[in-house]
Amino acid sequence: MQSLLLWTSLFLVILSHFPFLNGAPSLSQCPDNYLNITGGKYILSNSYNAGSILRYICPEGFYPYPQKKRECHRGQWDPKPSTKPVQVCKKVTCPNPNVLVNGVVIPVKSLYYVNDTTTYRCNSDYTFRGSETRVCQVNGKWSGGTPICSHNTDHCPDPGTPPGASRQGHIFNIDDKVTYTCSKNLKLIGSKVRVCQDGGQWSGKEPECYADFAYDTPEEVAEAFGNSMKTTLSLNEESGQVGKKIRLDKGGKLDIYIALDASDSIEEEDFNKAKKVIKKLITKISYYEVSPNYEVIIFATDVTKIVNVNDFKRGKVKLADILKILDDYNYDDKGQKSGTNIRKAYENIRNSISFEKAQNKTTFAETQNIVIIFTDGVSNMGGNPKPIVEEIKQTVYDGDINRDRNLDLYAFGVGEDTDKEKIDEWVTKRDGEEHFFVLKSMDDVARTLDKMIDESTSVSLCGLYKDYFDIGFKSTLRETYPWMIKISITHLGGTANCIGSLVTPSFILTAAHCFRFDDKPEKILLVAPNAAEVKLPEVKLFILHPDYNITAKTAKGISEYYEYDVALIQLKKGVEITSKLRTICIPCTVETNRALQLSSNDESCDKHREFLLDSDLVKAYFMSHKVETLDDPKKNIQIRQNKQRDECLQHAQDVLQISKENAKERITNNFLCSGGASQNYIDDVTCKGDSGGPAFVERNRLIQVGVISWGLKDTCAFGGNEQDTRDFHIDLFSPQVQDFLQKYLGDGDIDTPLTFV
Repeated sequence: MQSLLLWTSLFLVILSHFPFLNGAPSLSQCPDNYLNITGGKYILSNSYNAGSILRYICPEGFYPYPQKKRECHRGQWDPKPSTKPVQVCKKVTCPNPNVLVNGVVIPVKSLYYVNDTTTYRCNSDYTFRGSETRVCQVNGKWSGGTPICSHNTDHCPDPGTPPGASRQGHIFNIDDKVTYTCSKNLKLIGSKVRVCQDGGQWSGKEPECYADFAYDTPEEVAEAFGNSMKTTLSLNEESGQVGKKIRLDKGGKLDIYIALDASDSIEEEDFNKAKKVIKKLITKISYYEVSPNYEVIIFATDVTKIVNVNDFKRGKVKLADILKILDDYNYDDKGQKSGTNIRKAYENIRNSISFEKAQNKTTFAETQNIVIIFTDGVSNMGGNPKPIVEEIKQTVYDGDINRDRNLDLYAFGVGEDTDKEKIDEWVTKRDGEEHFFVLKSMDDVARTLDKMIDESTSVSLCGLYKDYFDIGFKSTLRETYPWMIKISITHLGGTANCIGSLVTPSFILTAAHCFRFDDKPEKILLVAPNAAEVKLPEVKLFILHPDYNITAKTAKGISEYYEYDVALIQLKKGVEITSKLRTICIPCTVETNRALQLSSNDESCDKHREFLLDSDLVKAYFMSHKVETLDDPKKNIQIRQNKQRDECLQHAQDVLQISKENAKERITNNFLCSGGASQNYIDDVTCKGDSGGPAFVERNRLIQVGVISWGLKDTCAFGGNEQDTRDFHIDLFSPQVQDFLQKYLGDGDIDTPLTFV
């Protein structure tokens, strides 16, 4: 009995030294003492359990010191909490700008904090370049460009010295070198050594000195990336712009390699966001006229190829397959092998590039290769990736340094633990260009995406748009639906409100029934919704289809007849096409053939109809006129064909209480039908004010296939079950409608005419 009491007492003493969870002892939980941070807070990924990550959060303009995070391991925090030094949120500082040679910096301070402003002035006889005023930003970087004071007498201009750096080398003639070093606790990003070249340019990229807490803002990334990702790349030296400008062009050969880190140092939430970013990037590129070839890999200890670039070229894998495989790939699919082997990821890309070169050296010499990696750079196996990156360069350059333009190596360092100096060794370094970006989170990467796919060099392409609900932020209505025009027509005794779609810079397509024959152009008001900055030109004239006649069949008991219910509004001058005001695609044109990425052999109206209206129930959309009051005015419908269209005729008979023959007289083959329910799906219905708007489908871009004309019931005004009505849209594939459109939109004398097939 005494022995039992002794063991019980000993057991209770042992337990008293361990924390309890829900009444049970735990040997793996970490303690909760000494974790607080002055001026901030901390968050836990999995409470105080083993494997949980503790992250310190500070207000904007501050950063956690001395630790950014801790990990619970075997019942202890790593690093171990301590009262000395105390964990605090420190003010963000910017690198010391007092490195200006031959000039002065005002004010001179030992430390420069967020919102501190500096001004720069050169000594007499020196010329100033760069930003005269700079502001310390919340991300620990100075605004503007490096100030430089020089005589400009050497072959190359003075390359300057960035804040926080020192420079060796003050002679700038051909083959002279300058070498940079960053101050203690700052990391050099860019070129440590730069050489003055024959053409008067410095090799490499201007360096920057980053603090451990410094990062790039989404706005900086978008600008630095140069709006560069396009469906095909071509070099375009534009006046006023240093370096390469990447723009859309047709006929380019483009291979894109994307690598995504799925190791344990990347959190599952960020991994899933990265998948969405990659899907969005690929989808955006698909909007354009030349489709690139893709290789997508996910890596941890091993590499999983989502798609091989050669399989993509041979048609074994299509774009939709990539998106689906990415959707289906889960963070845990990497299994227990959760290390980080970045070298192996680059080895796979190198092998693929080498294989493509071996397949056809001539084609390879004309191919632009883009490599994009998403990682924190924290590699714990496989060795240094840098030698493999150098092999990729040599494979592409093939002994000709001028072919460096055929390779772009990008890296997105994501997260607060990004190893900046390591990742910077893996990217392209060219003067005036940025290829390495440091972002705090995957949300920041997402926010740069639309700007990365800048469309300013290809605004003439029809049907481009931005998703209204984008990753991480909401696009504006004008960017999402840049072709949508609200139309207000003042008649005697009232006003008619309709919707139209911009189909060329000079013409808007809408419904004929919006007008009266005695309307005046000056009484037609055009508005681009939610876009006060977009002012539309005045109306020159409106043109109704010559066969439109609402009373054409009164003798057959049809009081209102809407066949050929289409009209065009011609503007006094063509609008300036921008990302906020551009055209929608219409079928049976060369422009739409390119948008659909069809071959010239498929350049016909029949092929377009076959491709766009490819089933009995075609998923389509229309726009609500209540554009300012809805989160998203895009409404969902299904265009009914074949037997499904027969159901529309039967429903019209029942609702209008007419014969089958009378229904066919009203609803000819020149109408598309939507509405009702099918396959557990209920169509949205049009309302008064939606007339003239486009019925459109999404196939890479947005293609208009119909014009909203009339419906069986106005359930919006009078109530009732939405399933009991049907809507009818003028079919843009109708030969008579095509003749009308071609006569005016294909006229070579107008601004930017369409080419009809």
